[in-house]
Amino acid sequence: MSTINLPAGLKAGLMLISLGLAACSGGGGNPQQAPQTPPAAPELSLDYSPVKTFRFTWPDVAGETEYRLLENPDGVSGYTPVATLAADSTGHDLVVSLPGRINARYLLQACNGAGCTDSAEVTVDVLAITAAIGYVKASNTDAGDGFGGAMALSADGRTLVVGANEEDSGGSNEADDSTPNAGAVYVYSLDGDSWSQQAYLKASNADSEDSFGSAVALSADGNTLAVGATDEDGDGSDAGDNSALNAGAVYLYTRSGDSWSQQAYLKAADATNGDRFGGSVALSADGATLAVGARYKNTNSGAVYVFTRDDGLWLNLGDNNAPNEGSGPWSQQAYLEAAFPDTNDWFGGSLALSADGNLLAVGATGEASNATGVSPPGLGANLAMSNDDADSAGAVYLYRRNGETWSQEAYVKASNTDKIDAFGTAVALSADGKTLAVGANREDSWATGVNGNEDANSFSSAGAVYLYRFDGQSWGQEAYIKASNTDSSDVFGGAVALSADGNTLAVGASREDSSANGINGDASDNSATGNGAGAVYLYRYDDGAWGQRAYVKASNTDANARFGITVALSDNGDTLAVGAYEETSAATGLNGDQTDVTAPGAGAVYLY
Repeated sequence: MSTINLPAGLKAGLMLISLGLAACSGGGGNPQQAPQTPPAAPELSLDYSPVKTFRFTWPDVAGETEYRLLENPDGVSGYTPVATLAADSTGHDLVVSLPGRINARYLLQACNGAGCTDSAEVTVDVLAITAAIGYVKASNTDAGDGFGGAMALSADGRTLVVGANEEDSGGSNEADDSTPNAGAVYVYSLDGDSWSQQAYLKASNADSEDSFGSAVALSADGNTLAVGATDEDGDGSDAGDNSALNAGAVYLYTRSGDSWSQQAYLKAADATNGDRFGGSVALSADGATLAVGARYKNTNSGAVYVFTRDDGLWLNLGDNNAPNEGSGPWSQQAYLEAAFPDTNDWFGGSLALSADGNLLAVGATGEASNATGVSPPGLGANLAMSNDDADSAGAVYLYRRNGETWSQEAYVKASNTDKIDAFGTAVALSADGKTLAVGANREDSWATGVNGNEDANSFSSAGAVYLYRFDGQSWGQEAYIKASNTDSSDVFGGAVALSADGNTLAVGASREDSSANGINGDASDNSATGNGAGAVYLYRYDDGAWGQRAYVKASNTDANARFGITVALSDNGDTLAVGAYEETSAATGLNGDQTDVTAPGAGAVYLY
């Protein structure tokens, strides 16, 4: 090693400076000593609070310079830091995915320059975690409103939209119930760690029995909202002309900051009585492609309309700064029917779009072919689609857009096609459009779990879900999924949702009868009889296989609540929203009293 020779005088000066600094260290002539030992072990406690919050507290220990909170999320993968906290801290709130933390473990470290000392390990109490479930009600809760019958989440899970298609306000006053079943939509937003209602939306031409809020869809950023009103009566020429009974309509809203405004009022170009246009809606991630189902079109054969938005065109504002009637920046790009349309096929009853809007899945629960598996376009598919030997077996049609042209890519059937299975009740796509989930809520097998016996048809309307993957060339079935507690009439598969990567699946079974509460309760206790309390099942694709990860119930399970009638997932799968449109509490707003059951059919939404 080389050395630097300094003049003797300079050496002496530097030594004096060094000694002076050492003497001044700590002030008052008392040198500040580095800590000799780490702090004492902190005493960590865990409590639970809505929405989805783990609340950690501890008494402050002496001599620490910071705290570190560590998490082992599943109890086996090991600890990693989730928060570094200032000295003298005595608490921290951690927002988590509740189903993903049922086996979690936590440590708190008290640290200083000499090291860190761990607290005792704290584990999650799977019973107490029920207190952290978010409970969302309308601001004007009323019996029979059906709040939660439609629902959507933004990609980040911080915007929640809920439809209540039987709400009765005329629009000017939430408490005015003079317009029966006009319908309403409620928007909730997460600001920091706190949820609040951001908007109460009504149709610009609100009228009795319009069922505004029958279906809802959100863009990824939560700033574009599509709302279906299946029983709206306009004929397409004038929003005030109610000459086309139950023709249906879709309303488009956009958000700027915290304010929502109507952007467009959409009607089918060929609107006719009874079409119920708007019964299903789907939006691309950018909110610029919209698919609308009209399953009653042409004697219940069904149709789907695709619209696109030109962001260079915006609505002109009329008197009082109100939007003019009409489609504004939206225009129809395509009209789709099944290749072999037939009466009562219900084509368009369910819809899903990939994030880029270029792949569209269309459910047709009444389709009657006895074909099985996936057929690409061509003679084989035409032959498969053309027979009617399995009434209401159901099918799903996949369409791909190239430029502005849509063409059928695949015709999808169950691997165990059977009459009355209603395959296509619900559909969901991953963001890249390479994973497809299909619900068949009337399927009858008594199998449980993943890839069980498909042909043991002894549990009527137990329900099933089928998963398909696209390998870049063709579609193939990947899994056949049943509930862990399969039972007759549970209608498992009535609602499905996928995370963006297609590896987390939520399945609703809105007539399931267990009386369990919260997460991973006793699924075998079928004492919540009647039309069903309902349940949701969460599955994960790990290491090349699907497996059930959680069995989810309401925090206030009750017969006939229909929990699981709708489900939604954030892109990362960490936020799960569940609708129960027959729930009976009279509470309003966020996290109210769940025990006042004086509003039958009011409805609720739960956040996990």
